[in-house]
Amino acid sequence: MWRMPLDDDYKDQLKSAFADIANVGGRPGGAITAALFLREFADQTPWVHLDIAGTAWLDEAKPYMSKGPTGVGVRTFVNLAMNWAD
Repeated sequence: MWRMPLDDDYKDQLKSAFADIANVGGRPGGAITAALFLREFADQTPWVHLDIAGTAWLDEAKPYMSKGPTGVGVRTFVNLAMNWAD
């Protein structure tokens, strides 16, 4: 996990001829443009973008994971919640 750069240079990819802002920015910087889209609606509220689409599902079973939903990130968030006060 890391803090993604939210450079306004990527914001140009969210321009739309049909709406105030597009919800898809294209492949270059896709996770960054998704985060920039969410930032438009968060105002001063702390927020986080979880870009898990690429790891959320396996089409084929692997020796270490079965086919289907992967649950990637679940253990990380459980650990965070259990140790928040630490």
